[in-house]
Amino acid sequence: MVKLRLAKQGRKKLPIYKIVAADERARRDGRFIEALGQYRPQNETDKVQLKEDRIMYWLGVGAQPTDTMRSILSKEGILLKWHLQKKKIDPARAEEIFNTWKAQKDASITNKLVSKKEAAKKKKAEQDAEKATAAAAKAKAAEPVAETPIEAAPVAEAPAETAPVAESPVEATPVAEAPAETPTPETSAAETAA
Repeated sequence: MVKLRLAKQGRKKLPIYKIVAADERARRDGRFIEALGQYRPQNETDKVQLKEDRIMYWLGVGAQPTDTMRSILSKEGILLKWHLQKKKIDPARAEEIFNTWKAQKDASITNKLVSKKEAAKKKKAEQDAEKATAAAAKAKAAEPVAETPIEAAPVAEAPAETAPVAESPVEATPVAEAPAETPTPETSAAETAA
């Protein structure tokens, strides 16, 4: 069975994948039937380059995309086109549906980018405001304070050494003793018998 999958290229920490049609028994980076495009996950723009007509051909002859490839093809709209073609929808209507989907997707991407930029601007403005208040506080603290004359109050000096206080002996207070036990009739009989 033929699979549409990714074959790793690139280098360490800079992945680049070739999108290929390959026999499912072949190794990941091994022999393939046809190269169908390229996927660069590190790029912000132009992540995916596809030969759309060849991918549609391979889907038409029964090639199965892997999960990752299915996700990539779905994000690019190729699976939507394949689905519309498979359902035998009129090509003009299929193109209209695809264009509507593409416009909505582009609008959502644009909104996300705009909101990210606005969030970044807002965060930068907050940081600038914090820096400005910190600088103002620092400048205020660094200002020389005009010295005002303070009236000198006479300071009473404490004696250098005080005489030690004699400790008073602790008086023993008498503790009231508990009364002796009174013999009960049972204990007195036992004591007399013994």
